[in-house]
Amino acid sequence: MPRLHVNIDHVATVRQARKAQQPDPVFAAGLCELAGANGITAHLREDRRHIQDRDIRLLREVVKTLFNLEMAYTPEMIKLAHEIRPDQVCLVPEKREELTTEGGLDLHSMPDSFAGDIKALQDNGIDVSLFIDPDPNLIEAAAGADAAFIELHTGAYANAKGKQRENELKRLTTAAIYAHELGLRVNAGHGLDYDNVMAIAQIPFIEELNIGYSIIGRAVYVGLDQAVREMQDRVLAASPLEE
Repeated sequence: MPRLHVNIDHVATVRQARKAQQPDPVFAAGLCELAGANGITAHLREDRRHIQDRDIRLLREVVKTLFNLEMAYTPEMIKLAHEIRPDQVCLVPEKREELTTEGGLDLHSMPDSFAGDIKALQDNGIDVSLFIDPDPNLIEAAAGADAAFIELHTGAYANAKGKQRENELKRLTTAAIYAHELGLRVNAGHGLDYDNVMAIAQIPFIEELNIGYSIIGRAVYVGLDQAVREMQDRVLAASPLEE
């Protein structure tokens, strides 16, 4: 059964709208853990649009479950990860103008230093996950780079309807099984909400689900504690398919 990791970026989005001190994503992380979250995820973007360096440093100190730092593959972020030493980093593509991450990493265009940087992070006690689309060629490239994890981009599934959504679910299922066969551990995330999460939670070999926007949006109505518990209930209620 997948573990629920709550992404707290959009608590910081509200704070940064006023450049104020509240709401505090670090405090929110503690509430999420008390509500049953199995991990905390935060994305430190290059433009610092929501999560700030201060948040990352404090999260490393206070998170009791698992701290996953999402970040672009840049020298600045690699250096910071070595300094902060989160439990896991997830390398993601990043564009300054995008509202949210629009797709997975293009592993075929990575520089020669890519695999070496992954190894250095892992040697420093940091698991490395690569955020990729559910494509067999990308999965093979991730295995070739010796990453411990991939995170399957579920955005196309989340945005699809009807038969197209069924097809995207099949792509994700096939990708998770293939990644497992290649020795990769598998996470998933992006666009998951209370209505579409259960089908993803049923996919074999998926270990973690990273979910943020829908939980923070739900929290506006019912509170953060209840929003996390409701999502965790859905994940736990999903009957796993045969592996």
